[in-house]
Order: sequence, then structure tokens, then C-alpha cells
Amino acid sequence: MSPAEIHQNLVARFGGKIVGAELEVLDPWVEVAPAAIVEVAEYLKHEPALAFDALNNLSGVDYCEPDPKKAAKFGHEAHIEVVYHLYSYTHRHHVVVKVKLPRWKNDQSGQIPDLDSVSGVWAIADWHERETFDLVGINFVGHPNQRRILCSEDWVGHPLRKDYEFPLEYHGIRGR
Repeated sequence: MSPAEIHQNLVARFGGKIVGAELEVLDPWVEVAPAAIVEVAEYLKHEPALAFDALNNLSGVDYCEPDPKKAAKFGHEAHIEVVYHLYSYTHRHHVVVKVKLPRWKNDQSGQIPDLDSVSGVWAIADWHERETFDLVGINFVGHPNQRRILCSEDWVGHPLRKDYEFPLEYHGIRGR
């Protein structure tokens, strides 16, 4: 099934919960409303015509330009994206699903946004969501073991945020 057919299938099933798509690029993608991600993920996995049985990757991307001089040319409103790369071994087709979130929950700086976990759909999401939580700062609601996976438990902040400032010192060790 082509990405356009997958998109049409999702729009027919979910209507307004499918909020965007870009189908004429190297990695075609479909955008899902944040509140619908688990429902859509379940359908993508269990619908026989789709059968997306593999979550190859889940990552977070921070769309932010902290440099005021470059911000005017940036071309995006600041936001976070969660990107799901899916594959069907049954049908040998793939699709990218995106969910856009605000950078901060309730526009309060430092309060990371929430998104429902898909670890109940694809077990491997457990690890991918932990990494995304740790490095980008997204709270995956319903995750069975959300805690840091790469940074130590006492690390402050999320190092892949574009406006993250690395500490000069950590436990008495100077970094720069």
C-alpha cells in the first residue's frame, strides 16, 4: 500500500484526527492529533490491510530557533514532534507518523508536554519513549517505567532541546 493509500485509509477511519500529511517527500508522513495517537496506533497495527507490526524508531524533534537573529528565517512555529517510523513485515510497506506538541505544557517554561504512551501497542516503544523523555523532554502518560535511560537520574533538563544550556560542572567535574 502506498503512503497516499495509507493516508486515505486513515482519513476514512479517523476523519479530523488525521490533521496533516506530506506525501511527496522521501519519507512520506501522516500527522495525527495528539489525543488520538494510541487509537490510531492500535488501528495501524491490528487492521489487516495495514498490519504495521514493527515500530522501527520513535524519536523526538525540537523545532525551535533560540537565536533571535535566525528566528525570523526559521520558518516554523516552535514545537516538539514525536516521530514514529512504522513497517509492516506482512505487506512490506512503511509509513512515518508524526504528532506535534507544544514545547511546554500550558505554555509554562520547564513543564514538559504530555503524550499518551504507545508502549502497550509496540513493546519496543518502552525503550524509545524513555530515550525521548530523557533527551527531548516529553512525558509519556501511561508508560510502565518512565525514567532516564541515558542521563543519570539527577541530571537537570533535556540535552536535545535546542535551548538547553549544558552545565559548566557536574558533581565537581568541569565540562568545558
